[in-house]
Amino acid sequence: MSALTNKVVLITGASSGFGEGAALLFAKEGCKVVLAARRMDRLQDLAAKIQERGGEAMAIPVDIVDHAGIDNMVQSALDLYGQIDILFNNAGIGRVDWFEHFSMERDIQTLISVNLIGLIQVTRAVLPHMLARRSGHIINMISVAGLISSPLITTYAASKYGARAFTDSLRREVRPLGIKVSGIYPGPALTEFGEHIGKNSAYGSIRSLLNLSMSSGYVARRVVDVAKHPRRSLIIPWWFRIISTLETLFPVVLDWIAYIFSKINHKLDKG
Repeated sequence: MSALTNKVVLITGASSGFGEGAALLFAKEGCKVVLAARRMDRLQDLAAKIQERGGEAMAIPVDIVDHAGIDNMVQSALDLYGQIDILFNNAGIGRVDWFEHFSMERDIQTLISVNLIGLIQVTRAVLPHMLARRSGHIINMISVAGLISSPLITTYAASKYGARAFTDSLRREVRPLGIKVSGIYPGPALTEFGEHIGKNSAYGSIRSLLNLSMSSGYVARRVVDVAKHPRRSLIIPWWFRIISTLETLFPVVLDWIAYIFSKINHKLDKG
């Protein structure tokens, strides 16, 4: 029997990518999975797939920038299962481009609202129920962008640095009360998320050059591993730990690399 058997797992952003993959794996481990996202048709298809395989799943449409929707999501899960053992905060959006091209509403306000404020709001709604039981695990999908600030992802990096700070602060606050908090920091992966972050030739070329893409299935497996064996953080692939260490100890090196990159590509974009 799995260590996760009969655990109730609430997953935001469950309709695709890491969330969808993790939902299937959690269900395979014997968890009761609560699927939350905006696209109800995708959630229903995923719930049906889990049920066909003998698992248990519940689909709830939610926009995590909507307070009332979040409260309804959490209450619906509690009404059905009586508890939430694991919260996987996975919902997020991204944008890649030079900062001067960003729109205030879509690329700044909405992105921060989803990636940072939404994560905080969902956690705030779930945490009291975990504290009442003095048990629970909160897993936040962050990004290596929360460790390494690179050109072309200014707003995204800001949201992820905020998510990282929130995750670390909350872990230190609630650990004595029986609640575990983990941060996941994946590099670029092949998911639907990557198809909707915008197109930029400079960003695309560096991804192709370094082959910076993992499968969403691999990341989902690592999320379940963290649920089984809680840890404060997980950076994947492993070699991003080296870059994040450089960012901490020798930021001038990465500043120099980013300076050259930005100078060359700004010139190319302006012809």
